[in-house]
Amino acid sequence: MAGNKVEDYLIKGIYGEKQIKIEERNIFLGTIRERIEIALTTSQVMANSIYPIVEKSINIKNVTLLLNGTLPYNTISKYLLMAKKKNIPFSLVNNLPVPTPIGLVVTHNDAIDKNEIFIKDELYKSTNF
Repeated sequence: MAGNKVEDYLIKGIYGEKQIKIEERNIFLGTIRERIEIALTTSQVMANSIYPIVEKSINIKNVTLLLNGTLPYNTISKYLLMAKKKNIPFSLVNNLPVPTPIGLVVTHNDAIDKNEIFIKDELYKSTNF
């Protein structure tokens, strides 16, 4: 018994915490689908204006804004400034093991299981998933 605890501790130290749904986390900037309020593709984030639904969704309590840090700063800065202005926590996600078509996610700490998380406009339809 004691040997198993030590071995578990060593494995945890070497590989980190066990994570569920790793493929989803790779796509959705480190979070899982069931926690997402709204998600934008990289091409949607790169559009000139802020999507009003994102501004509306960050007014919900206890949300976090996740941005794809591989996108050019000038395309994500409008969302960073909005998050700072509204005092919403945000993170730039740079270290994903595979490229993702997702550029922005507004996420909760717990599951909300929202049916539709994407804005399906022309920029969404031009994205390859």
